[in-house]
Amino acid sequence: MTQECYDKLVAELKYLETVEYPRVKQELVEAREKGDLSENFEYHAAKREQGKLLGKIRFKQRVLEHARVMDTSHLESDVAGLFRKVEITNLSNSMRMTYTIVNPHEANLREGKISIKSPIAEAILGKKAGDIVEAQVPSGTLILKIESISL
Repeated sequence: MTQECYDKLVAELKYLETVEYPRVKQELVEAREKGDLSENFEYHAAKREQGKLLGKIRFKQRVLEHARVMDTSHLESDVAGLFRKVEITNLSNSMRMTYTIVNPHEANLREGKISIKSPIAEAILGKKAGDIVEAQVPSGTLILKIESISL
């Protein structure tokens, strides 16, 4: 992953651990003080929220534990791959699109970042500018021409 993504995940984890978890823990204490736990809706809702939050925290911890920050300066810029910006044309409607191929945790279509596991990225991986590829997407088959590749 990129350093930017790594830093973002670290910040999110810190926020969950230092802000959200103490808030949920306090809600649990307040709900517990209201009496009978078997019929206490607030207590059960707080327990569910605590469970979801702990799941998020554990997930982010696992991602960061196995994460590798990649140095993009050593990557080839003439082959489509991770962290490359690829300009493609859909040959059926002549629509041009520019995407940056990123890991699944960084994918954000609004920012033009697609997951390396997406059908379009899988179709263009390892290809060069000028190549024509077919991508199997949920709506059918796209025939794409790779116009340019850059870092």
